[in-house]
Amino acid sequence: MEVKASAKFQRLSPRKARLVTDLITGKSAEEAISILEHLPKGSAITIGRVVRSAVANAENNFNLTLENLYVKRAMADEGPRMKRVWMRGRGRRDVKLHRTSHITVIVDEKNQ
Repeated sequence: MEVKASAKFQRLSPRKARLVTDLITGKSAEEAISILEHLPKGSAITIGRVVRSAVANAENNFNLTLENLYVKRAMADEGPRMKRVWMRGRGRRDVKLHRTSHITVIVDEKNQ
């Protein structure tokens, strides 16, 4: 039984978030949470919250246990970009893009 959790419009660069989601895909839920708690990346905190939310959804809605769950898929898709003006020298300006991500984690039950 696949259980899904997502966090949208997170102020994370999708490129940097994908580095973290690739680490936890295929791991057990306990191992993924442990990896994310000790990983020195800013996006690990947000992705850890989404993994814990998916596990909580599985426990409350489908009576599954943490020991029987694994991360089937973890994705960091690109969200909208906020454009900000960045003033430069000689009266010029550049556009600075603040990127956002849509984080999705799908956990599934292990087959015994």
